Amino acid sequence: MSDDARWLAAAASVAARGLPLSRPNPAVGAVIVNDGRVVGRGWTQPGGRPHAEAMALATAGAAAKGATLYVTLEPCAHESPRGPACAALVAASGLARVVVGAQDPDPRTAGEGLAKMRAAGIVSELLAIPQVDLSLAGYLSQRTRKRPHVTLKLATSLDGCIALANGQSQWITGDAARAHTHAMRARADAILVGGGTLRADTPRLDVRLPGLGDRSPERWVLTRGEAPDGWCALPSPEAVSDMGVQYLFVEGGAQTATAFLAAGLVDRLLLYRAPIVIGGGMPTVGDIGLSSLAEAHGKWRLADRRQLGSDTLEVYEALPCSPA
Repeated sequence: MSDDARWLAAAASVAARGLPLSRPNPAVGAVIVNDGRVVGRGWTQPGGRPHAEAMALATAGAAAKGATLYVTLEPCAHESPRGPACAALVAASGLARVVVGAQDPDPRTAGEGLAKMRAAGIVSELLAIPQVDLSLAGYLSQRTRKRPHVTLKLATSLDGCIALANGQSQWITGDAARAHTHAMRARADAILVGGGTLRADTPRLDVRLPGLGDRSPERWVLTRGEAPDGWCALPSPEAVSDMGVQYLFVEGGAQTATAFLAAGLVDRLLLYRAPIVIGGGMPTVGDIGLSSLAEAHGKWRLADRRQLGSDTLEVYEALPCSPA
């Protein structure tokens, strides 16, 4: 990995600190490097301001002169009542160079940010790396596909069951896997379960990790009926397009998982597998409309695998050729 790619990956890591509180703005990360040393860093603050670039420049101060800014998303080019355009701030900063991970699809910026910085004599270039694409997945999905980036979480036994035949499902996985699930919830704008899960389990769907209680996502339920107080009802998976969020975390149950997979709306799959065999239990997923095995191949890529206590987590990303 080149030095530029390494520093840009560091900016993508910093960006994660803004999730999901940066909404409605994307969670952007910025790192300023001078002579191989980090002199400033920033990420989009709660509510969307200050932007990552402004925060990084403020922390760098005079050390920004002659330095390189690594930022995950093209600096904004449009003025706002909430603050100046970041491209203008960069242009006046004394920076020598800017490396941008992704061009902003927002038509108010879309290339204009890069043009403004170049016009100020700053060497400005694009460098695409997977870490940046992943860090901006929700924003880019909302901008280009008009829907959130959807993560489906499944907790199963070795034989692919999510519950006993009588519906009992607490708890298939152990403490470490459940803690990891809560960490994933903390990165989402909204979390969704089906009406059956809501009625059977009355889940809290909050984040119960120290220091992250304020990152509990909005609670949604997939149902054609009314939602309880504090919940939002969605009549179908396709309705997520109208909700304006960047990251949606889908937790269950089997009917909801089936509905989202059948609609081609799952971008990321978290499969928590416990070392138990249930036998004759409730299956993880129902019929998603495949007529041949060939249709099932080439849909997913294994992106990560790790051990969480006695459980195993596998992370799959939907491939570009997939309907998702």
